[in-house]
Amino acid sequence: MAVGDGLVDAADATALKAERRLHGDKVHPLIVIADQKWRSRQPPQKLLGLDLLTEWLAARCGLDYFHIDPLKIDFTGVAEVMSSAYAARFGILPVQVTTREVVIATAEPHVREWEGELRQILRKDIRRVMANPEDIARYLVEFFNLAKSVKKAAAKGEITSGLSSFEQLVELGKTNRQYDANDQHIVHIVDWLWQYAFDQRASDIHIEPRRDIGIVRFRIDGVLHQVYQIPMAVMNAMTSRIKLLGRMDVIEKRRPQDGRIKTRTPGGQEVELRLSTLPTAFGEKLVMRIFDPEVLVRDFRSLGFSQEDQARWQQMTTTPNGIVLVTGPTGSGKTTTLYTTLKQLATPEVNVCTIEDPIEMVESAFNQMQVNNAIELGFADGVRALMRQDPDIIMIGEIRDLETAEMAIQAALTGHLVLSTLHTNDAPSAITRLLDLGVPAYLINSTLLGIMAQRLVRTLCPHCKKSAPITEEERAAWRMLVHPWKAAEPASVYHAVGCLECRMTGYSGRIGVYEILLNSPEVRRQIRPDAEIARVRDQAFREGTRPLRVSGALKVAQGLTTIEELIKQVPPAEDS
Repeated sequence: MAVGDGLVDAADATALKAERRLHGDKVHPLIVIADQKWRSRQPPQKLLGLDLLTEWLAARCGLDYFHIDPLKIDFTGVAEVMSSAYAARFGILPVQVTTREVVIATAEPHVREWEGELRQILRKDIRRVMANPEDIARYLVEFFNLAKSVKKAAAKGEITSGLSSFEQLVELGKTNRQYDANDQHIVHIVDWLWQYAFDQRASDIHIEPRRDIGIVRFRIDGVLHQVYQIPMAVMNAMTSRIKLLGRMDVIEKRRPQDGRIKTRTPGGQEVELRLSTLPTAFGEKLVMRIFDPEVLVRDFRSLGFSQEDQARWQQMTTTPNGIVLVTGPTGSGKTTTLYTTLKQLATPEVNVCTIEDPIEMVESAFNQMQVNNAIELGFADGVRALMRQDPDIIMIGEIRDLETAEMAIQAALTGHLVLSTLHTNDAPSAITRLLDLGVPAYLINSTLLGIMAQRLVRTLCPHCKKSAPITEEERAAWRMLVHPWKAAEPASVYHAVGCLECRMTGYSGRIGVYEILLNSPEVRRQIRPDAEIARVRDQAFREGTRPLRVSGALKVAQGLTTIEELIKQVPPAEDS
C-alpha cells in the first residue's frame, strides 16, 4: 500500500521484505519501516516517522488517528473497561470512556474479533481508532499498573483516612526498608508524576486538595493545565512522601513549609525540585517548581537577546563596579538571566557571592548563601557579611527595603559589581522605586550602571506555525504596540495552529523580551529627588532603549511569537 500511494520506493520495499523474512514477523511492520529513516517520495518529502506512518495507515483503513497523550487520559477510568491481560492479548488500549461509547486504540486495524465481545459485555458503542504501536505497547503496561496502584492506595487510604497517624505517614517515606505493597504504590504514583512532568517540559507541579478529590496541574510554557484527578486519600499520601523526601516536617500541616529535592530524569539528567506547602480549606496544597539543569549553560541568544541587547547588557555587566538591576514580575525569567550572566562572569580570577531567598539553583561556581529569617539573617545582613568575604561580584536576590538598597549601594561604592532584582513594570520605573524606598538621587546617579526589564512570551511551535498576510485588525494592533516608534510594519505575521508536537497549543517554549536602559550622563541629569519618570523614559528612548512592546514586536516580525501573546504578556508603558 505504501508503494501504491507513492510513499516508498518499490525497490526499497522489495529489499525490506526479503530482509524481514530473515528476521521474522515479531515487530510491527510500521516500526520496521520507520526504522529505515526513509523520506516520503511525495512532496514535501517528510521523514517517514512512526506517527506519520500510523496516520497514513489510519486514513487508508478509514479510521481516525489518535495520539495518546497520557496527561489527557483518565487512566483509572479506562483501566476498568477490560483487564490488562485481555488488552495485551489483542494489543488494544481503551483511551476514552463516555456514557454512550468506549474508544479503543489499536495498531492492528484488521484484527476485529474483540470488538463484538466488548460491545456485548460493556453494552456501549465501540469506536476503533489507530494509534502508534510503540505508544500502545508502552501505555498498555503503564496505565494498568498506575490504575492498580491508585486503586490499592485509595483502598488503604479509605481505611485510615480519618486517622492520618504519624506512624502511617512516616512509613511512606522510609527508604532504608522494604516497602509493603501499599507503600510501593505511592512510590510508583509519585515517580510517574515526576516522569511525565519532565517529559512535558513542565515548570511547576501543583497538587491541590478539593472537597472530594485531589487535582494535579502542570504549568507548561507559563500556562496551567489540569492533568489528573486523584482520590483524596492517595493525594494525602503522595504529599506526605514528597514532604519526607524534601526533609520537611510531615505532621505539621498548619503552617507553610519549604523544601527541596534533587532527582534524575529517565535520561539520567539531574533536576532540582523546590517544594512549597500551604494550608488551605480542604487540606495541604503542594507546589513543586522544577529547575531546568540546562539553564546555567544557555547562551544569551537562546534566552531571546538580540545582538544589540546583548551588547548593551554586557556593557553594564562587565564594568568592575556599580549596580545592575533586573526588573519584572514573578516568573518573568529574572533569575534565569542573572544565573546565565553570573555563570559567564564566574571565572577562576573572580569571587562571585550570592545572597538569595531561597537559593534557586545550586551552582558550584558561586558562593551561595540563603536568607534565614529564623536567625534574623536578611538580605542586608547577608550583604554585610559578604562584604567581608573579599567578593568581586555580589548578587542580591531582591532589593525589598531601604536597608538592603543602602547595603547594595555601599558595596558598589567600595568597588564591587552588584546585580539584583526589583519588581517594577518597566526599566525607568525602577529609578522611582529606589527614590520611593528613600535612596538619595545622588547615590543612584553615582552607582547605577543600568536597568533591564523583561517578560517571557510563548514562542510559536516551529512544526505547525502558519504565515498569513497581516489583517487590518492586526495592523492596528501592531501600530499600537510600536507607537511612537517607527518600526517597519510586516507584510505577514505567523499564527498559532496546534499539532501533536506542541500538544495542540500552537506554542512550544518561551523566549525573553527585554528593555535595557543605560544610565548615561544625559539620563543622570533627569534623576533628581523630584524626578519625572516620563522625562527619564523619553531620554532613554532617545538614546536607543527599546520599550518592552517594541522589542516584542520585532520578535513578532521575526515569526517567533504572535501579536496576541505579546499584548497578553507585555504591558504598555506606565504613562502611555
